[in-house]
Amino acid sequence: MKCCKGVFEGGGVRGIAHVGAACGMEQEGYRFESVAGSSAGAVVAALIASGYECRELKREMETLNYRKFRGRDMVDNFGTVGKLLSLLFSLGVYNNRYLEKWMEQVLSERGIRTFGDLHRRGRRLIIPVSDLSMRRLLIFPDDLSLLGLNPETFPVARAVLASSSIPVFFEPVSLRDARGREHLLVDGGLLSNFPIWAMEAEEDPNCPTFGFQFLDWNEEAGADYWLVKRNLPDYLRALVSTCMEAIDNSMRPEEDQRQIIWISTTTGSGSREKTIHATDFDLTAEDCEGLFANGVQAVQKYFG
Repeated sequence: MKCCKGVFEGGGVRGIAHVGAACGMEQEGYRFESVAGSSAGAVVAALIASGYECRELKREMETLNYRKFRGRDMVDNFGTVGKLLSLLFSLGVYNNRYLEKWMEQVLSERGIRTFGDLHRRGRRLIIPVSDLSMRRLLIFPDDLSLLGLNPETFPVARAVLASSSIPVFFEPVSLRDARGREHLLVDGGLLSNFPIWAMEAEEDPNCPTFGFQFLDWNEEAGADYWLVKRNLPDYLRALVSTCMEAIDNSMRPEEDQRQIIWISTTTGSGSREKTIHATDFDLTAEDCEGLFANGVQAVQKYFG
């Protein structure tokens, strides 16, 4: 198997597409030595680092119930008022503890709990997390030492939870540093949704880095253009996406574009065609299969 490093973009519920891409890389004869990812990318990267291979990855990801990400039935039962109250008192409409428990269980099946467990097996995992209290990006596990915490003993599932906590939508993750101060941690994608730059210092010509990003812009207008509809939801989506992507784009040399494998987020065809967004938690089995196939096909197209 040929060595490579992988960086997986954040994408909410669309993580199964990254699994398809990982399977495509396996079919091309590559194995991941180091992996990095934000949000959904962190979920897939953590499973790869813990030793899951293609078929196992797909099987485990299919057990992830995205509807449970919303966590609180009472919030939905009270509609907009319930969501506003939850946001007011918990700093997020929903909690995301289901994901943390799911990650703990899946990682434990490979004997992994902490970053130290990964290091002892020679696995490198990089997870960006946005620290609202320090107003900066933290790279887990390395930057845990800035908080006076031991990176080796920090739970991988906790890091994934923090990197997946979309601001406003999910409660932030609370973490106490060595001095007892509280840090509020949210989605790493807020400051770096595609941390391919984090791999540059470790670049090895014998072990190339590949990045996996989602293509969900207006294809007719071009891959560098997103048609923003004149309504509030689409405007906010474009605003947040711009914040997430602008920093990464400015930190990535133009020549790095050749390392990027673009994955379509559009599934189905004809009247059944639709684009899957990051917070479409009512994914069907058909949607998941479509995203998985898109990931495989993206790799096949890249290596052509």
